[in-house]
Amino acid sequence: MPVGLVIMRWNERVGTEILAKYPEEINITDKTLMQVYSTHEYSGEAGMISLMVGSLNIASYYTGPDSGYYILLLLNVDDDPDAYEGGLSNVALTILQNLEDDAYKDMIPSLFQRLSVYPTLNEEQRLAMTYEDEIKRMIINRLRDEGVVSRSELAVWLKDQYKQGFIDLESIFIELIRRGLVKEASVKGMPSPLIFFINDLLILRRPPVNLLKNPADHGLPARLADDYRAECRKFFSEYKLEEYDNISLVKLFTNPQTYETLKLLRTSIVTKNELEKLKKKGVDNLDEVLRLLWENKMIQVFQDDKGNEYYGLLSDFTIEKVFPNYLLNIIKKQYFQKSKTNDVLIEYLNVLEDTCLTLKEETEAEEIETAE
Repeated sequence: MPVGLVIMRWNERVGTEILAKYPEEINITDKTLMQVYSTHEYSGEAGMISLMVGSLNIASYYTGPDSGYYILLLLNVDDDPDAYEGGLSNVALTILQNLEDDAYKDMIPSLFQRLSVYPTLNEEQRLAMTYEDEIKRMIINRLRDEGVVSRSELAVWLKDQYKQGFIDLESIFIELIRRGLVKEASVKGMPSPLIFFINDLLILRRPPVNLLKNPADHGLPARLADDYRAECRKFFSEYKLEEYDNISLVKLFTNPQTYETLKLLRTSIVTKNELEKLKKKGVDNLDEVLRLLWENKMIQVFQDDKGNEYYGLLSDFTIEKVFPNYLLNIIKKQYFQKSKTNDVLIEYLNVLEDTCLTLKEETEAEEIETAE
């Protein structure tokens, strides 16, 4: 588990300068900071390095010469720094987006918490973190339209579209490949590797089906069951799928405290006292968590005759990978319009076929495991 987070810059007058750290009591020497700085300077590029300094295990992310920030995650000796690379990249982007008035400094505790749990995130949390990232979302949206784009063209396009400045393309592509959303491959005659879109994301709200079947079995007094079903029915009768709504909801999944609360609410309809027990699992600001869930219309509160309040899931949320069948029509259109070369389209069909076969094998394996 990480033991601390340090944000620093190089100051021409005083050398390495700590801008923020968490927790406040952690100590790191100037000599160690200088070693981190020198190691990054050796490559001169944005990205992560890892190094051992005595008993201190450090994963450090450099935002590049244009911005010049260093994000140091202090780890235990037996921690794997590489497991935190994707999380550090996301944290670096968040910091650079909140430099005005040093707004990022108030975010350091929550950013440290996000980094601490990063290696243990499940698939839906990792996909939510991917979609939350504005640059990755831009890439996904473009690939939905074209299917395949050269890496160099995407790089030029992103720098033109994203005016804020910081783009670590290498880290971004690595993360998209790890999530199984894209595949990178070279095609003869193409000057740059190609980025193929192989899985799309299905993102939408869904009813809490298991809770609705019999709310009384999940903690809600029987006399309130009809009210619960009526509230859920009313919500979904008016629900419209909107990207801004999805973006708001993925933030709940990437926040460890709201996600831990949602995990409980997916299985039970509970009182405030029962929710308070989540403090043992790191939910130390329950009122803020409930405010976020309420404002995003994820929960509804019901009251019995004695004034007891019950918190129930109004809508659940799903984010998962789906095979993009629609891309076959895009490939067909590109073939007739000759907007992509035949070699590129043939390679894309081969890539999609491999992806489809892999998904089929995984599905069959899961069905066998479930049956056993």
